[in-house]
Amino acid sequence: MAKTKTKKIIHAGSLVVESIYPRVSRCDSQKVRAAKRKASSEAQRRMNQIYSYQKLELLLAANFRPGDLVVTLTCDDAHLPKNRKEASAQLKYFRASLTAARKRRGQELVMVWSTEHRHGEGRWHHHCVINATGDDYDLIRKLWIYGSEIEIKPLRVDREKNYESLAKYMAKEDREKLGLRSWSYTRNAKKPEVETFRVEAETQLQAPKGSMILAEVSERTEYASYKVIKYLAPGWEARRAVRANRRRKR
Repeated sequence: MAKTKTKKIIHAGSLVVESIYPRVSRCDSQKVRAAKRKASSEAQRRMNQIYSYQKLELLLAANFRPGDLVVTLTCDDAHLPKNRKEASAQLKYFRASLTAARKRRGQELVMVWSTEHRHGEGRWHHHCVINATGDDYDLIRKLWIYGSEIEIKPLRVDREKNYESLAKYMAKEDREKLGLRSWSYTRNAKKPEVETFRVEAETQLQAPKGSMILAEVSERTEYASYKVIKYLAPGWEARRAVRANRRRKR
């Protein structure tokens, strides 16, 4: 059977985004060709990560799973930065200290973060997602020397709270300069993987059994159809072993 459709898959850890859409053939009439192009364009538009939070969502999913750490580090009055450059320097020092401590233990640090100050009281603070090693709480509190207000929670992934909701939260502040990304990550962070290939006309798009479907969009006309689905693959609920400690240290 002719392979008249295209299938595209984005793999980001347990998060998967798939699409299937038609390919234009030389034998198609003008009307059919126009319908297929429209369906193909719409599917690809929905697959493209055009917003900052969408790119961040995939990066988070590629590197972290339930039980990893969502950390908020806030500066106190004595260490309040004057600007973003100073705030970034403080976080850089913290990150270097944590990297060195992990290295002495034979462990690596994978971290994604955003720095904010435009909401609430306008106080500089950092939202970080950090891979858990099983005993991180005291070390993080010890190494953040710029304030005692530290919040540490295990990463939550379910229908209500997941990589998308966390990414939107971390990327919520407007960028100070055009083209400036509102978040960053360590060099060892894994990137999502993308594959595209041809499939037969009758190929159906369906999430594997045991998946949690997060979004599903499809459209079918007389001449063409497309479908896009986003889901957490089976095994997504597997957690890292971390201490259940959510207290704030003040």
